[in-house]
Amino acid sequence: MTWEQTISLVALVLALAALVVGLVVLQRIRERGARVDPLVTHEPERDRSPGPPAFVVNPIKARDPVGLRRLAGEIADELELAEPLWFETTAEDPGVGQARAAVAAGASVVVAAGGDGTVRAVATALAGTEVPMALLPMGTGNLLARNLDLPLDGTASLVRTALGGTDHPIDIGWLRAHRLSPAAGAALPSPTSEPDGADGDEHLFLVMAGLGFDAAMVAGADDELKSRMGWLAYFFAGARHLHGRKLHVRMRVGEGEVRPLKVRSLLFANCGRLPGGIVLLPDAELNDGWLDVAALDTRGGVLGWSSLFGKVVAQGVGLRKDLPVSPSSIEFWRGREVSVSCDQPEHVQVDGDLIGEATAVTARLQAGGLRVRTR
Repeated sequence: MTWEQTISLVALVLALAALVVGLVVLQRIRERGARVDPLVTHEPERDRSPGPPAFVVNPIKARDPVGLRRLAGEIADELELAEPLWFETTAEDPGVGQARAAVAAGASVVVAAGGDGTVRAVATALAGTEVPMALLPMGTGNLLARNLDLPLDGTASLVRTALGGTDHPIDIGWLRAHRLSPAAGAALPSPTSEPDGADGDEHLFLVMAGLGFDAAMVAGADDELKSRMGWLAYFFAGARHLHGRKLHVRMRVGEGEVRPLKVRSLLFANCGRLPGGIVLLPDAELNDGWLDVAALDTRGGVLGWSSLFGKVVAQGVGLRKDLPVSPSSIEFWRGREVSVSCDQPEHVQVDGDLIGEATAVTARLQAGGLRVRTR
């Protein structure tokens, strides 16, 4: 056996060991329930609007739209609310126009019933208003629902929460991609609610946006596989990009110094929880007034990715101590605005939706920009 083969074998053994440790820790997270701390609002409860609740439903995601509409009416009647308004999304309008129509009709709450794209569209329409958004998650990732600790099964309990829960303000993120070119499968742009004169639309994100490995993974996820396997489809898509090139970017957080970075992925996060109870950004909170930034990097092929996976999973149980020498790294920053320029066009994603390829992006936080309804 040559020395190259010996080193490769040792690296493979270490990678497998790191993977086993990560899976053990992940199981501990699941056993603990991966609970999310409830939102706390330091403001008095506001008087509820007397208007009817409204549902913005993605008919492709809803298994039984007719049954859901009947259930919504029954629960509204139980809670002595008006008959719910009903809007369905279309290929041309994923929910922005429908949510705006609901607000114009005097809706007391707008329920986003669909995947993360539907949630983003409804939130875009409600940002900056006093009308709360509720969730009826039906997608692959259901990212915001996971970070709000909403149950992902039990439609009746979700509808009751949507119609009778508690309202809380949360922060929202806005990302503008400069010199954006559309990519295959890119999501439709979300119109900005606060234009500032720059070119292009701002895209709202509630959980996280990013470029690099995570966006390439989103771009490579097969729709049919997602429908069969859920969020695990992203895992298989990511496996095809483990040996992809690194990003060469220059980043500035707020008024700080410009930092040259060579990383696998760069993320801008409003909150930090992923499917499976994995915590990618442990300090990111939905209502803390900060935009969290994470730069992820690996070295050494499979060994580096296994090491990174182990670190991310360990964060879920509060283990954040790093080794002096490690084949992976996660660096964190906080700010309210971030600007990034790239050496070449990179895939960009917002809350799991690919918006295209860009050579520069800016992200900002709008503190308390949206009201959401939880248990």
